[in-house]
Amino acid sequence: MNRILRSPAIATALIVTALAASTVHAVELKAGDAAPLFTAKTHDGGDFSLADRKGKWTVLFFYPKANTPGCTKQACAFRDGIEAIRGEGAEVYGISTDTVEDQAAFHKEHNLSFTLLADPEGTVTKAYGAKMPVLTVAKRWTFIIDPSLTIRQVEHDVDPAQDAPRVAAEIKRLKTAAESGSPAL
Repeated sequence: MNRILRSPAIATALIVTALAASTVHAVELKAGDAAPLFTAKTHDGGDFSLADRKGKWTVLFFYPKANTPGCTKQACAFRDGIEAIRGEGAEVYGISTDTVEDQAAFHKEHNLSFTLLADPEGTVTKAYGAKMPVLTVAKRWTFIIDPSLTIRQVEHDVDPAQDAPRVAAEIKRLKTAAESGSPAL
């Protein structure tokens, strides 16, 4: 056994296998789970706390990188569809592992009408299970969180151009189900 572990190729293979196994068993958040509470810096350097959103509908959309084509398409779709979402009593927050400065530039360049959150260490991204393996980059996932700070929907297969209208319709459906007393999950 000692001889096997001394082989660099085998030792490397064991390390890679262990790292891969650790990402496979990550806890994945689902509808009905409590939303992990966090604080983050906003694109304008302010402080955001999810706990302060209690009593309000919240949309968190994670995206890989500011100013890349898919992320720009998604952010601009939320900008263009924000009134329908706000009409349902919700607010939208975009979050990526970019710095405050990168988020500020992205926000300004595309005239975004909602807050961007900076997560350069990937702490929030990891807490939501949205971190890509190996890289400190977020997956393109969207979470709808109800006023009790419970996750009501997680979308893993996000179409950047269609996410905003889908979110508005889903919040409306969830609110209607809650008002009628039927299960919304």
